[in-house]
Amino acid sequence: MNISLKSSRLPGWHRHSAAIRGRKVSDWLGAGKGTQLDSLWAGGLSIRAAERLVENVVGIFGLPFSVAPNFIVNGRELLVPMVIEEPSVVAAAANAARIARFGGGFQVSASEPVMICQVQLFANDLEKARIQVEENEAELLSVAAASDKTLLRFGGGPLSLEVRTITNDQGQAEFLVLHLHVCVVDAMGANSVNSMGEALVPHLEKITAGKVGLRILTNLADQRLVTARVSLPVSSLAMRDYVAEEVSAGIVSASRFAELDPYRATTHNKGIMNGVDAVLLATGNDWRAVEAGAHAFAAQAGTYRPLCTWELDRQDLLRGQLRMPMAVGIVGGATQVHPSARLALDIMGVKKANELACIAAAVGMANNLAALRALATEGIQKGHMRLHERSRDLIADSKKID
Repeated sequence: MNISLKSSRLPGWHRHSAAIRGRKVSDWLGAGKGTQLDSLWAGGLSIRAAERLVENVVGIFGLPFSVAPNFIVNGRELLVPMVIEEPSVVAAAANAARIARFGGGFQVSASEPVMICQVQLFANDLEKARIQVEENEAELLSVAAASDKTLLRFGGGPLSLEVRTITNDQGQAEFLVLHLHVCVVDAMGANSVNSMGEALVPHLEKITAGKVGLRILTNLADQRLVTARVSLPVSSLAMRDYVAEEVSAGIVSASRFAELDPYRATTHNKGIMNGVDAVLLATGNDWRAVEAGAHAFAAQAGTYRPLCTWELDRQDLLRGQLRMPMAVGIVGGATQVHPSARLALDIMGVKKANELACIAAAVGMANNLAALRALATEGIQKGHMRLHERSRDLIADSKKID
């Protein structure tokens, strides 16, 4: 990402009206692009576009489209669109991003965008079938590549085959699973890898004399990971009525709680996904796939673990690290059809899927920091319920109108 000359630090952002915030985002986008925000006032999606997305449409269901300020990700100033109905998530992300600026913001890296297609193979002699697949790997990769030449043209395509033996509870081999690793470039990749899996069926059955079962991607995208880090001066964590050292110690203690107890880790990770999902919804991505992959990844060690952890480095620096799968795309699907999804990408200046993955991870980490900071001090409910009161006022007003 290129370093931006614009600052995303916008004090008092939450006190502006939606109209004023919209004008400021228009200014952020620059000449000729600000009019894209006009569609948001009508829900951002036409019935015609909705019918291109899904079946049996009878209307459009609206959710708030917010913009969180203050983010710096890999040295780049960012305004981050978030779509979510839960109060306090956007405010928490923006506040934690403000704190992260004291440490230079979030540093995030993403691995190559590699997705996995699983192909299930039954055979009388599984070991012999394994050998035949491994000996014919080059041919099978060529077959897979031929099924999606568009992906090849953009620099992607199949990379390798891995063969796994799946055993039952008694340790007996039941079937083989082939993992076809595919670089999907800037797509989420589901359609491409599924097509490649389908293309392999007749060739696999011929060379192994076996029978192919399921062939579909896995949402445990553990070859497509993001790692986010932030280092904060302890002094930046002070709150009213709480000294900085007390706050940082509380954050580390809460992190340790999540490391030791899966019940706590589940809610810890849910808070991370509040931020991640809101960015993915705003950009038209499959947040359900990322959710599934994140929680499976958290359990890979045999017990459910936190995706983000925090520790003190000496006594003056709080360090956090988040690591999780992030299968996102900026081409295909709703990102192409939904005008608000394109607008969200424009606001962030995203040109590559890995850039979006890094931003989503940073927002998830920000929400985790905000949640632990609140839990370690005044409790999560004080700020959360204050924002809930606005919803109650809206319900009361609507009843008066009725």
